[in-house]
Amino acid sequence: MNLRALMYFDELVRTSSMRAAAENLNVAPTAVSRQIENLEEYFGTPLVERSSRGVTLTAAGELLAERAGKTLRELGHVHQLIDDLKGLERGRATIYANGATVASLLAPALSQFSQTYPKLRFDVHITSARQAIDALVTAQADIAITLFAPETSEVKILAKREICYDVILPAEHPLAGKPSISLKEIANMPLALPEKTFAARQAFDALFAQAGVTLDPVFTASSLELLKELVLDRAAVTLLPALAVAREIKSGQMVAIPLSSTKGVRTHMELCVAPDRDLSFAAATLAGFIETFMGNLPK
Repeated sequence: MNLRALMYFDELVRTSSMRAAAENLNVAPTAVSRQIENLEEYFGTPLVERSSRGVTLTAAGELLAERAGKTLRELGHVHQLIDDLKGLERGRATIYANGATVASLLAPALSQFSQTYPKLRFDVHITSARQAIDALVTAQADIAITLFAPETSEVKILAKREICYDVILPAEHPLAGKPSISLKEIANMPLALPEKTFAARQAFDALFAQAGVTLDPVFTASSLELLKELVLDRAAVTLLPALAVAREIKSGQMVAIPLSSTKGVRTHMELCVAPDRDLSFAAATLAGFIETFMGNLPK
C-alpha cells in the first residue's frame, strides 16, 4: 500500500464522488479509481460501492475511513516536526476555539504573535467545546481553547482561568449604572441568548429555573457577533463574559453588570493540547504564547 492510495481514498471519503475527488486532487477520475482498486487488492476486500448516485463505503471502507484521515494528519504532523529539526521556523498551527474566547483571547493573541513570527500560518475553527476536544483527539487540531469543556482525560490542560458571565447592556441603558442586576430584572428585558445547544445557554436555563424565574429570550442565535450587534443596536441585552466585549466596553458602547443575589454562571477558559502528541515548532510556540497571554488577562 502506498501513501498516494491512502490520500486518494481519504479525498473520496470526503467528497463521495470519484469525479469530485479527482478534481480536488487535480488528476483524472481513472487515477482515483486505480488507487482505490490498489487499496482493495491490498486489503483483499471491496472498500466502496459505486452507483449512479455516487460512491458509498462498505463496512471495510468505513473501518479504513475512520483511521485514514487521522493517519494522514499524523504524517503531516511528522513532516512539520522534521522541518523543525532542519531549523525551519515556519509551519502551520490549527486552532479550534469557542466563540466567546475569540475576541477576548484568541484574536489579540494571534495578532501579537504573528508580528513576531510572520512566517507561520494559522487555521482557526470556531466550534463548540465538544467539537474542539474531538478535533484534538482525532489530530485535526493542535490547540483547543474552550469554555464549558466536558471533563476528559483525553486532553492536557496547559492553562485555565475562571470566567464569569455578566449582564451586557448598551451604555445608554437605564440600568447601566447599577452595581448589579437581578434575574427578575433581566427577565423583564428583551433578552438575546445563545441557542439551547450551547453549554452556556444550558447553564443560564438552569440558573433561572433554580431561581423560579421564567426565561423567555426574544432572540436566540448561534452567533456571538449577532448577540453583540443586538446589544449595540439597543434591541436587547445579553449574558456574556466581560472579556468577550472588552473592546466595546473600553470604547464606551457597552457595560458589563454583575448578577445580584447569585453566584451567576461561571466556567473556565482552558488552553488544551493532546497529551500524546509532540507539538510542532509553530504550535508549541503559539501554545506557550497563549498560555502567557491568558495569565496577563485582566481579572
